[in-house]
Formats: sequence, C-alpha cells, structure tokens
Amino acid sequence: MSKKSNETSYISARESRRISRENQKVIRKLDKRLSRKRVPESEYVTQMHDKNNVVEFDNLHTYFFTDVGTVKAVDGVTFNVPVGKTVGIVGESGCGKSVTSLSLMQLVQRPTGQIVEGEIRLNLGDKAFDVAKMPIEAMQKVRGNVVSMIFQEPMTSLNPVFRIGYQLDEVISLHTPEMSPEAVKARSIEAIKMVGIADAEGIYNRYPHELSGGMRQRIVIAMALACNPRLIIADEPTTALDVTIQAQILELLRNLKNEINASIMLITHDLGVIAEMADYVVVMYAGRVVEKGLANEVFLDPRHPYTIGLMQSKPVINKMVDRLYSIPGSVPNPVNMPDYCYFRDRCEQCVERCQGLYPPEIRVTDTHIVSCWKYYKEGGAE
Repeated sequence: MSKKSNETSYISARESRRISRENQKVIRKLDKRLSRKRVPESEYVTQMHDKNNVVEFDNLHTYFFTDVGTVKAVDGVTFNVPVGKTVGIVGESGCGKSVTSLSLMQLVQRPTGQIVEGEIRLNLGDKAFDVAKMPIEAMQKVRGNVVSMIFQEPMTSLNPVFRIGYQLDEVISLHTPEMSPEAVKARSIEAIKMVGIADAEGIYNRYPHELSGGMRQRIVIAMALACNPRLIIADEPTTALDVTIQAQILELLRNLKNEINASIMLITHDLGVIAEMADYVVVMYAGRVVEKGLANEVFLDPRHPYTIGLMQSKPVINKMVDRLYSIPGSVPNPVNMPDYCYFRDRCEQCVERCQGLYPPEIRVTDTHIVSCWKYYKEGGAE
C-alpha cells in the first residue's frame, strides 16, 4: 500500500524491505558486541559519578528496529538510583518505563531491541560495570544476584509445571553453586518466610496454580530477594491485586528494603503508590524524562505540564467533580518523533520558545529538574 500523506503510517513493500535491510546491518553490529565470548573485564569496567548511587542511567537510548522504522522507546534517559532509596518511575503506558528497567537487566527483546547509546553504571561496591557494554556471559552473574526484578504478572513469571520450591532452589543454586542442596532448600524456605507466608514448608511443595494471586506475588518477591540483591526492580508489583493485598505487598517491600538495605526502582501508573513508597520520582513521557526530583517536590510543586496533568487526572477523596480531567491529544508516533518538545501538541501552557528545539534539563532547585521552556529563565539550562 502506498504512502497517502506525511501524517499516515502506510509504507510500500519496497520501502519496508529497504528499512529492513538497513536495520539488519545495524542490528548485526550491535548484537555482535554483546554475544562475544571471554571478553576482558577491562572493556566494561567503569567509574561511578557518585558512589552513593547503586545505578546511574546516563543518556540511555534503547531502540527497536522494526520493518516500518526505528522505534525510540527510550530516547536519552538520565537519572540515578541512590543506595537504600526508592525511586518511583511514573508515566502513561508506552512511555519507556519498563524498557528502561529491561535495559538494565539486558532483557530487551533481541535482536530487534538494542541499547544503541549511553551508559548504565552499576555499583558493585568495590568496582562498577557499564551494563550497556557487558557481554551476556558476565550479565548472567549479575542478573538475579546483584539486580533482581519483580515482574508485572506473577502467573506468567512462575513456571506452572514446576513446584515453588524447585523454582526458588534454581535461583539460589545458580548464583551460589558452592551451597549444598540442603542449604539451598533451607535458604528457599527462609525466603518464603521472609515475605510473610506462615506455612513455608507446605508452600515449598506446591504448584503455582494452588496459590492465590497475593501468595504468588509474594513468591515472586521471595525469588527476587533470595540472593540479597543491591537493587530490586518492581514493575507494577501490585497489578490485579485487591486493595488490601496491595497494601500488604507495599508494606512488605518497604520492610524488606530496610532489612537487606537494598534500593528499589518502582514502576507504576498509580500516583498514590508512588507518593507512599518513593523517596525520588522520575516522570517519563514518550521515552524521555520530563521531570525528576524528591517525591515531596514533584507532588507538592509539579512543574512540567504533563506532570500537572497527571496530578489533575487522579481522583481525590471528598472532591466532587462532574468529570475527571483528561490530558488532550495523543502521544506522537514513536517512529517519527518531532525535534521539538514531545508534549507541545498536547500542552495548554506553551510559550514562544516551545516552537524551537526540545528543551534542555532546567534545574528548579538542587534536586528538582524539569525539561520545559516555561522555566528556562527561572532556573537556567544544565
């Protein structure tokens, strides 16, 4: 089908083949970098900019090379996760939250998904690695051991044909092969107890379908915490759970974070969860960070029009409204992103500078940063 206009996404078969050929060249080059064997550690060792951070995302670009073009899912993301703190990442579906976390775990769907630029500096205590350059061999030792992830849906995270105990044992024995089978089992049962399950030994011998949704979510958390990671990525950890169980899971995460002194990257759509759990907030839109800062700063003094829109669209108890606020317009096409502010066409607070290039990071306070031309004179660009 031929292209009808610049506003449509229709492309001809010839154009699709041309894009596919060009993408294959880029993919082979990027994929070869991670697939090499016996890569010397010196190639991916780096230095943390601040040793008080457990991970630093620096100008991260993660793209998906499709037959209709390149989708810039993460397009220059920069933020830090301090040691022992919770960083909440918020934004609408498709803004790049999960792809950012999957980039850190090197779980982006390859070969079409690739980290093409930027650094992800991971603090291991005595040294630091750049995850973007780490080969798969080295990453397997880090994934689940130093950085672990609580996935969005527990039923798809647990294998239905294996017992809970077998799946927990596998995680522990993989990262600590020197442990005996008895010690591994004891550690698995301890992890089950840690997440507040009373009949730990009984649950150890059950299959996932024999547990409720809240219990399965607790098992997934136990699996993520089994090796005492430095960083826990929680991707919508309370999805499909009722309010009571949600509160229990959040309280559990908060207590366990303090118990093992871990950091948490909390990804969610629920602003209430972010307000309750997070020390720092990162607001993402269309693959970029539009605002970040301390939780109190972002919630009590939101600056970016998108953040303000998110706050206004949240229901408030005891506030009578005829209709909830809705941000007008839609997200731009991720294949052909504009060179100006991605939110400009939906923004109700545009200024003259908005007609120019994408705004730089503007520091409102020492910890509060926003990418919006409206505050350029107030804070000055980074």
